[in-house]
Amino acid sequence: MTLSMAMMRQVARGGHRACNGAAGVGLGVGTALGPALGGLIIPMMAWRGIFWVQLPLSVLALILATAVLSPDHAAKASPSANLRSFLDRSLMPNLFMNALVAAVMMTTLVVGPFYLSLALGLTATQVGLVMTVGPALSVVSGAPSGWLVDHAGSRRVLLAGLLLMTAGTFALATLPGRAGVAGYLLAIIVLTPGYQLFQAANNTAALADVRVDRRGTVSGLLNLSRNLGLIAGSTAMGALFAFGTGTADFTYAPGLAIAAGMQLTFITAGGMMVFAILVAIRLGVRAWNPLRS
Repeated sequence: MTLSMAMMRQVARGGHRACNGAAGVGLGVGTALGPALGGLIIPMMAWRGIFWVQLPLSVLALILATAVLSPDHAAKASPSANLRSFLDRSLMPNLFMNALVAAVMMTTLVVGPFYLSLALGLTATQVGLVMTVGPALSVVSGAPSGWLVDHAGSRRVLLAGLLLMTAGTFALATLPGRAGVAGYLLAIIVLTPGYQLFQAANNTAALADVRVDRRGTVSGLLNLSRNLGLIAGSTAMGALFAFGTGTADFTYAPGLAIAAGMQLTFITAGGMMVFAILVAIRLGVRAWNPLRS
């Protein structure tokens, strides 16, 4: 995960479009298969079956890495740099927004299944299929997001992505309670393309002017901020959902309590996205130079 963006940037021959398009499609396909396969496997093999399925997939990934990745691209050893030198004003906004966005996306993965199953009464298979819609949209919108970055500039695309994510999170707080599954899917249809736009633009902006021998470090920092956001989304936002529900034992919580927790969680997530927009405007705009946008 640490080196994925750096390696794609190094070997891609189509510029930002190829790099970010490949990242978006690859992540979208993998994430789309997860909920669908999980929804099918759990009724047949229980939770252990999910991990048995990952074994052959991991072996396949190892074989592909061995066959595709060439040592010819290895960079010569260079003097180590102080980590503080990377954390300048031009990179910190990217890392901070990356963490906020990752926290919001993890919140959808953590809270969504509870709401769909306990508040709307869907089965495990149905929940898996509904949860697949978002990642499937990621597959479709990955390459166009990279194309837009190349033609409209990273700053504009990043702001557009954050605006869509803001609208999507507030929609998740209101529409499912009024329109059920249809409202949930409508909110996801708005949220997911915004996430892809943000990822394509943010990764491009962060890696645009980085020296070749420093791309691994910056790629690692991007993934670190993303992982910190994922942790925050699953813990802090999960705790907020439990607080809004009124109990941590969701299995016995009534549907109205689950809906209340869902609403509180995504109103908070919407506020986080508004804050991310302010960061992009007040800090990020000054950090990007003409070469990046």
